[in-house]
Amino acid sequence: MRKIIGYFLFLLLSSATNFIQASETIVGDDMYNGFISLHVSEKGLCRDVYNLAIKGFRKLEAEGKLHNLDIVTIIDYSQSSNQKRLYVIDLKNKKLLFNTYVAHGRKTGEEFAKTFSNCGGSYQSSLGFYVTQQTVMGSHTGFALTLNGVEKGFNDNACKRAIIMHGADYVSESFIRKNGRLGRSLGCPAVPSELNKPIIDAIKGGTGLFLYNPDPVYLCQSTLLN
Repeated sequence: MRKIIGYFLFLLLSSATNFIQASETIVGDDMYNGFISLHVSEKGLCRDVYNLAIKGFRKLEAEGKLHNLDIVTIIDYSQSSNQKRLYVIDLKNKKLLFNTYVAHGRKTGEEFAKTFSNCGGSYQSSLGFYVTQQTVMGSHTGFALTLNGVEKGFNDNACKRAIIMHGADYVSESFIRKNGRLGRSLGCPAVPSELNKPIIDAIKGGTGLFLYNPDPVYLCQSTLLN
């Protein structure tokens, strides 16, 4: 039984690796040139993650679910939480608007995000594509942005779980220095308090958000990536 399970996991991981490598040919020269001109690789964003994000965003736009493809946000949860792994990109003007820290759920992992869930009460982050909605004032979070998860089985319970983007004091370099890692949320992509409003104002109202991790199940089963 262990050999069978091990072989199954090997196939999943192999498929995921091949899928990511193949993604380099997904986008055209215009998006490749855009990636180069953004200089985001210097900030830690890999081209294959960027390509996957653009592929999903374009499909959402074609389906009429994404109203603004000028501004997109990518969170690369394969990176350490001690790295600035959130990227807000102006595709129209080829500018990197924000590059900063972002938290993952407390039960998703310590320094690195490892496990994900779509279930309420899991305190885990949910992978996949989201469409930003309206701003709200949370009793505990303050100014925040509601997020609509559009991938069934992966993040479509985001609204029920009250998964929002908000600011948090534990998303800071001082917290990293004191604890050896960034603080963690209850599943929300929390950002630095001082950048919360500027980021939310830039991405609210129907832009795309992609939470990435090389999770083999997600990469193989996401309808927006396959």
